[in-house]
Amino acid sequence: MSGSTPQKSAIARGHPKPRAATGSDASSGLEMDREQMLQLANQVAELLVGRIEGLPEDVAWEGDFKESLQDQLLSDPPEDGRPAGEVLTRAARKIMPLAARIDHPRFFGFIPSSPTWPGVLADFLVAGHQVNQCTWLTSSGPSQLELVVIDWIRKWVGYPEGAGGLLTSGGSVATITALVAAREAARRGGPPTAYMSDQSHSAQIRAARIVGVEREHVRLVASDRRFRLDMEALADAVARDRAAGRNPIAVCANAGAGSTGSIDPLPELADFCESEGIWLHVDGAYGGFAVLTERGRKLLRGMERADSIGLDAHKWFFQPYEAGCLMVKDVNTLENAFAVPHDMLQDTIWGAGHPNFSDRGPQLSRSVRALKIWASVQTFGMGAFRRAISKGMELAARAEDYVHSSPMLEMLNPTSLGIVCFRINPAEVGLGEPALDEINREVLASIFWGGRAFISSTLLHGTFSLRLCILNHTTTWDDVRETLEAIERSGGEAVPESVAGETPVA
Repeated sequence: MSGSTPQKSAIARGHPKPRAATGSDASSGLEMDREQMLQLANQVAELLVGRIEGLPEDVAWEGDFKESLQDQLLSDPPEDGRPAGEVLTRAARKIMPLAARIDHPRFFGFIPSSPTWPGVLADFLVAGHQVNQCTWLTSSGPSQLELVVIDWIRKWVGYPEGAGGLLTSGGSVATITALVAAREAARRGGPPTAYMSDQSHSAQIRAARIVGVEREHVRLVASDRRFRLDMEALADAVARDRAAGRNPIAVCANAGAGSTGSIDPLPELADFCESEGIWLHVDGAYGGFAVLTERGRKLLRGMERADSIGLDAHKWFFQPYEAGCLMVKDVNTLENAFAVPHDMLQDTIWGAGHPNFSDRGPQLSRSVRALKIWASVQTFGMGAFRRAISKGMELAARAEDYVHSSPMLEMLNPTSLGIVCFRINPAEVGLGEPALDEINREVLASIFWGGRAFISSTLLHGTFSLRLCILNHTTTWDDVRETLEAIERSGGEAVPESVAGETPVA
């Protein structure tokens, strides 16, 4: 390039500027000047915005095998650095795309989401400020902001004054934290037991085991035909454990089960747990934020009576990972369980009115998680979030109508929240369950490798089910309809010609 110097060219490529000083006062070589920093930040923003703009025409999933990736990535770390611009471009083009594009408008597998851009930028600000939000002394502003966001959520879920909580990495840590509090609050007795539906997320089982419930004392209570926890079966299990000298410490209820979106009978569970003196934890990691809508409030009635509620803002509140939340009806139950005095941290005690979030959960070093939620709400307003959440439920209802009208498809459970469970089961073609399972697995694989959309599956009391989870605020009806049409086409190809037109199985 005419007129450029080697040093300027290095800056243009994002290569650290050389330093002349030596000795103990010399730079470590880990700094960059203002021009380099701004140029690289702009490069990353361009890469991310370009990715977001291209998502609708891109595939919903991309991956590679370990052997191939090992050949590409496994090498010794360099002794001398490379231009940062090249490093970041390689990461954006060759590494990060090899993943599920959870924010893709046609990603319907597992529990997807799509973060707001202010939320993404808030995490950039957080990383740049390097705040450890463990104590009020180290993070008074971010700590107050978390108190504000927690109070917003307190009001949204219907908790009273005096309730509180903290933001966590996700639902897994939220549940562990809740069950530690439940264990400490339980009356002392024999071996602890915990209860949950056979539809509960594995995180609930794992959390119970982590807090000291033996594997054989984690009770997976039968669910009914709508995949909701069976109250009679729960009462029987608790009675048997009490008679055997065991100590029931918690019941974990679903406010939107991951497989089906089903909601356990929350008012009845609250009545039961109050009468039995057992902590009630509601897993609202997936469905809890539906409470912001009129329909969701009706569906989740009774959640506000739970002792604790877990929610994930990185799901149906459209935030970047990690943005979990634990709410407890009495915030003192967390501090009773987790507050531990430290000699080294004695200077962080800043009066009774300044809480340290490290006294409410297991993390000491913790990032600032509230800023992305706060920035997103301040930018768009709550009306936009309510509309986006409602949109997911409306699209799921339209998908259910489509399945009912299709001669190729069959609903396996009424749609709940944003989850649609269905399968290929052609009308007038009588196929047994093994053949139907095989065909539906073929369809799942076909959609998976086709790449344009991503769906997942589940087992419903042993029946293989295709499953759409519709949460993304960028998803349109065309995205849903085109995916269902692709499933129908794949199903038509998968149905064996030899059975087409056979007499239906009685």
